Amino acid sequence: MTSRYADLSRAQLATLVPELLLIGQLIDRSGMAWCIAAFGREEMAQIAIEEWAAASPIYTRRMQQALGYAGPPDEGDVVTIFKGLQLDIGAPPQFMDFRYTVHDRWTGEFHLDHCGALMDVEPMGPDFVRSMCHTIEDPTFDATAVATNPRAQVRPIHRPPRLPADRTPHCAWTVRIDPAHPPVSGIAALAVNERSRAATLELDPIDPLDEGAADYAGPLVDDLDLAAFSHSALVRIADEVCLQMHLLNLAFLLALRARTGDDEAGSTQARTIATKQLVGIAGVAADRIRRALDLPADAAGAIEVLRLHPLLNPAAYVAASVDREACSIDVRPSAAHEDGAWITLVGPGTTAPLQAAVRGVSAYLDVDVTGSADTWTATVRTLDEPAKEPDEVAVTRISTGASFAFEPRRSLPIFPVQAAPA
Repeated sequence: MTSRYADLSRAQLATLVPELLLIGQLIDRSGMAWCIAAFGREEMAQIAIEEWAAASPIYTRRMQQALGYAGPPDEGDVVTIFKGLQLDIGAPPQFMDFRYTVHDRWTGEFHLDHCGALMDVEPMGPDFVRSMCHTIEDPTFDATAVATNPRAQVRPIHRPPRLPADRTPHCAWTVRIDPAHPPVSGIAALAVNERSRAATLELDPIDPLDEGAADYAGPLVDDLDLAAFSHSALVRIADEVCLQMHLLNLAFLLALRARTGDDEAGSTQARTIATKQLVGIAGVAADRIRRALDLPADAAGAIEVLRLHPLLNPAAYVAASVDREACSIDVRPSAAHEDGAWITLVGPGTTAPLQAAVRGVSAYLDVDVTGSADTWTATVRTLDEPAKEPDEVAVTRISTGASFAFEPRRSLPIFPVQAAPA
């Protein structure tokens, strides 16, 4: 199926892709608050580890293959790792402002001039900072690197809690690949997620004849210039980024179910937390998409936002058709339903995620949903009075990422530099 992003202009896509990357990062801001409430801070950290470790190796390899910068299996270098981070929902540009240094193929460093995630948790105190910057980061950085080379190690030079309190850069890390390093292996949930329809989904190939860059096979650059990619490449990137979100959510569900159990009460608890996560991210994502593309804050704008929303993309994963004149969307059974993905949390009896999305466009909008659990129609309508923002969206807006503004940047190639003397 042709991508729903295909009818956007190249300029619109270059604007939208960073937004999608940031939206993907905010999924955790939406979901982890409810995990803390249900399981406590320490268990929340373990859920986050399992979530990212069971998703990032899959989607990292997918992006490498899509954009032609994958090395031989299990023999990739630090440049390949760094390119992957630039297109990873865990490291959205500028909000997570990674700066890279390459010493040679097997040795490099990165530091964060700005870490939006740190800005979110620092006010919560040092225990939360350590959970994110120590407990979660150590295994998840290695899990991401394993997609490129299982003998890659990502180790801190310094990291928060910050001493002094205003220390910059916020953190710094080395990346070393050495045959002597013990190989990193994936967690058990990774093998489960690799069997999902999302993991193996085929998307439209990039047209090599389209104007602009069709791949990222050239030099590593400091700030990836998305506008330099072709329209075809940007469509594929947008679809892949949405798929990253679905894979992350599937891993999140696996981590939840491991704690709630498979009985009726456990399934209900897991579904409740997952729905709260979706409601929160649905509203913030809709707001950011509308603003980024300067869409009208009315029913027509809401339908266009829903058409482009990660909940309903990529088109090859979520089967839906849009009727702009009727301001409605028809959803049918799809690969996403087979996976038990976000779309299964929406339907005639569970309208909260769609309501959050349309109210992210305007508080004067609502949605009516008719049909069955996996075949339904959603129609946007206008209210006489503004509706209250859902609590789940308000929780997600606590993140500085909800209002973060991207800025234009110049992109320069990064060449290997000699390591400083020991």
